Amino acid sequence: MNIALSPEGLAPTEAFVAEETLLLGMPQLCLAGLSEVWLLKELGHRHWMGLAQLAGRAVPDFRAADGAPVYAAFRALSVEQADFGALGENDRLTIRTTLCRLTHTQCASRHELTCQGRPVGTVNLVSTFVRRAPGGGNHTVARVALEAFPTCIPPIMSPGRASESLAARAATFRSTGAVPEARFAAAGIVEDALITFDPCPAQDFNGAGFLYFSSFIALVDRAEWHFDGRPAPRATTRRREVYFHGNIDPGERVAVRRLKDEHGANERIHHYRLERASDGLHLADAFTQRVF
Repeated sequence: MNIALSPEGLAPTEAFVAEETLLLGMPQLCLAGLSEVWLLKELGHRHWMGLAQLAGRAVPDFRAADGAPVYAAFRALSVEQADFGALGENDRLTIRTTLCRLTHTQCASRHELTCQGRPVGTVNLVSTFVRRAPGGGNHTVARVALEAFPTCIPPIMSPGRASESLAARAATFRSTGAVPEARFAAAGIVEDALITFDPCPAQDFNGAGFLYFSSFIALVDRAEWHFDGRPAPRATTRRREVYFHGNIDPGERVAVRRLKDEHGANERIHHYRLERASDGLHLADAFTQRVF
């Protein structure tokens, strides 16, 4: 194990650290530069594999006491100071990943992105271990603590530092509705702006049968494109913070509701909520700053 700063600026602690440089091509790019959806898929995979290595395993095959599969479901993500539009074909993207344990059920990873030494963004991911009830679908998912993790797992984050973390901001939003920044609260309220999507099992669900977390972001971007009457096609994310609350089964529809939206000369700020169309259950809240 390496010694490094843990996610969210904690004191130095033993944690999983990895770094790799990738050559960017068409699979990693979109019209506006680096593909955010590709990036999140890549970082989600690195988070999952990092959990395995942190636990001293060759592959991330986690099981509950009764043998049921246990997965790391993402509960929150943040994209900070992103400059995805500056990246293009044949650029080399370096990803430095740091991962540690937050609580008995949650882990966090921080992914620092650079291109030839220049920062182009940071992504934080918080996951929790979950399992389905026997014979149940995605409506029966519940948290599970994996006490069988070896002692190499870093100490649990102290409450004083937890207040600074993405996980704590997500928990605060769920309990009080407090948004990550005042400017999101100040954005204009939009009435009756809703569009419904039918996620495709072959495209939007992962191998574990969940609507993948990157697909939530893809739906938000599709809704933005719909609501804003074909906005600038080269708009890119500068900042995004998403809190995940639930999931759906294949065949269920997702409603994306635009709650707040503010337009500036060179940017747009909005808050979208994803809901299960059948009963209005909140699936996720996404706060986004986009620049042109």
